[in-house]
Amino acid sequence: MAVEVKYVVIREGEEKMSFASKKEADAYDKMLDLAEVLEGWLGEAPVKLEEDQRDQMALWLAEQKDVLSHILKSGKLPGADTQESAPEATQGDAGIGATETVDMKPKAKRSAA
Repeated sequence: MAVEVKYVVIREGEEKMSFASKKEADAYDKMLDLAEVLEGWLGEAPVKLEEDQRDQMALWLAEQKDVLSHILKSGKLPGADTQESAPEATQGDAGIGATETVDMKPKAKRSAA
């Protein structure tokens, strides 16, 4: 007779996922906790999302927490740090060169400044 140990993550009486190690189960449970917090936060967003969309977005953001953290800290996508040489501007860039800056303020605020 074989004995198998399974770690099961249960939320609101529903089995979400089972794992072979406690470490993996704890990590998944922690991710679900983060998704729950993110879902509440997304509910306060100015863009109205259906409940299902909010759930899916919160879960996806929680799954991508390392990427999201990197973007928030550096302002760049992971891997963009290694690409030192940016491609030169093309005709499609509306004449904006790679070293030029663009004023992102609305036109009314620019003229008042």
